[in-house]
Amino acid sequence: MEVSMVSNDATGDSSARAPEIEALAQLLHETAAHHGVFEAVAPPHDWWDWYAAYMRARQAGHTPDEAAAAAGRYMAEVKHIVTPS
Repeated sequence: MEVSMVSNDATGDSSARAPEIEALAQLLHETAAHHGVFEAVAPPHDWWDWYAAYMRARQAGHTPDEAAAAAGRYMAEVKHIVTPS
């Protein structure tokens, strides 16, 4: 998978993207905090799978708790990583 790093800002001024970057940084921080709860009880897994499911749910408008539940379901149903109830 290739990720494009081309800026849509014609001036090349990264400060124009600062609010967008800050929002993403905050979402990553939130995701890390919620993943810690999952990680504490989960068997070995690839953290990025849980992060992707959580972040996608948050970007779709779900609450942090809903996103954590969605990520847990994804890990159980798709990745077969099941945590104790």
